[in-house]
Amino acid sequence: MNRSPRWTLALTIVWASALLSATGGLGAPPAYHPALDALEPGVLPWDAYVERSQPQRLPRVDEPSQPRRLPQVEATPLGLPAEAAPLRLTAETAAPEAQQAAAFAAPPQLPEPKPSDVEYFTLDELKAEMKKLAWTKGDFKIVPYGYLWASMIYETDRTFPGAYTLFVPSRDKEGEDAFVIDARRTRVGLNVTGPRIPLLNCAQSGGKVEIDFHGSFIVENKPGILLRHAYWEAKDETFRLLVGQTWDLMSPLYPNTLMYSVGWAAGNIGYRRAQFRLERYLACSDRVLLTVQGALAQDIISDLNTADGVDREPVDWPVIQGRTAITLGYRGENCRPMTFGVSGHIGEQGFDFIQNSGAPFFLPPADDARIGTWSINGDMHVPITSRLGVQGEFFYGENLGTFLGGIARGVCPYRRDGIRSVGGWIEVWYDWTPRLHSHFGYTIDDPVDGDLLTGRKYNHQIFGNLSYDVTKKLNAGLEISSWKTLHKGDDPGDPDLSPGESVRFEFVTRYGF
Repeated sequence: MNRSPRWTLALTIVWASALLSATGGLGAPPAYHPALDALEPGVLPWDAYVERSQPQRLPRVDEPSQPRRLPQVEATPLGLPAEAAPLRLTAETAAPEAQQAAAFAAPPQLPEPKPSDVEYFTLDELKAEMKKLAWTKGDFKIVPYGYLWASMIYETDRTFPGAYTLFVPSRDKEGEDAFVIDARRTRVGLNVTGPRIPLLNCAQSGGKVEIDFHGSFIVENKPGILLRHAYWEAKDETFRLLVGQTWDLMSPLYPNTLMYSVGWAAGNIGYRRAQFRLERYLACSDRVLLTVQGALAQDIISDLNTADGVDREPVDWPVIQGRTAITLGYRGENCRPMTFGVSGHIGEQGFDFIQNSGAPFFLPPADDARIGTWSINGDMHVPITSRLGVQGEFFYGENLGTFLGGIARGVCPYRRDGIRSVGGWIEVWYDWTPRLHSHFGYTIDDPVDGDLLTGRKYNHQIFGNLSYDVTKKLNAGLEISSWKTLHKGDDPGDPDLSPGESVRFEFVTRYGF
């Protein structure tokens, strides 16, 4: 009976498991020891750990004079990363230019047989080979991944929107405490590795699709799907071409909060949108790397979506984003290069104002109105020691609501003009042990008062968290953050409302696969 090499390997594994059960099993479970991962930019500040155990030799099943080993099979293992996707920012993930060489590394191969008269596969070796299996379709290798992620939250004053925090409503309107349990941040995805592209100097092709469950919903336990990433890319050590939806190019860093929203509307700008992106990596020396990036991005209009007498419309050119960064220091494993970047964007948003704007300006209706959006930003990522480091961003710009700046407001409906805002964030991290991590930070978003007539005018948070890697796949953490949001009156000329203030306690667990 003919069987494919993959079926042969599967039968071999089943045979080995049955044999071990018949002879008494493996004994004590494997132990864990800490080892820092090289992980993708993510939202939470956790590392994973490498499983390590003493090899358990398969017992001989024949007489001692004729030892037998498991048969070798001719199968080509496909690479599946042993670690989970990134849970916290590292020097490599803070600087995209430092990770391009390893992003599409060749898949690991089966170990060569030891040159001896008698050879064995240990059960650990068999388990390792099982982990290397991935889906294939022709020249494409598809690796599924995901995080089962849940939070339990208590807030001394209710925040908006609740499962995560963008700002605190005025105590004149809310003021009650709140308790939330949320699992909608759970996400699943596929990493794709494809063939090399001769037209692009044989660059490695690949892609990603990722969703979570923070889309539109009616009740919390019936969530909608939210598309996070959907793109393909081609890259090598000198360039990267990306087409699809992913993170904004400008302001690329994220504070390591345990909360889903990572400081949005409170000083951290940048979200996800469809784009055509090109990056160029210029290695000036082994200690200096210059990165130049540019993108044409989709124009997203988030302001005035419920305003009466206002229609939003696309404009005839994209949002243009750019960034230049320099990385100083040796790059590679166990190195701690510093990265400094300057970025920005420029674009327009289109509106049809069908009605009079009302008091105090009484602007007439306007068709095909255009309101500009722009920003200039700085970012830094500075590891000081193997345990201690600092990172942060600064921004100044106008009409930043779609980028989650200006406390998620970009346009004043009374003035029909953009709202300017300034802000940023800074964070210090410290690893107490290879498993125990902490992050402390401050974020602020301060719109220009003269550009506002109503609504939110100031927002900040102070946060600190402690997270622990229970195993290499299971992480848990506790974060405490203090929030304060200032508000103008509901109508132009009204006195300011009472501030919104809240202390937020969030316990998080995340299980990766």
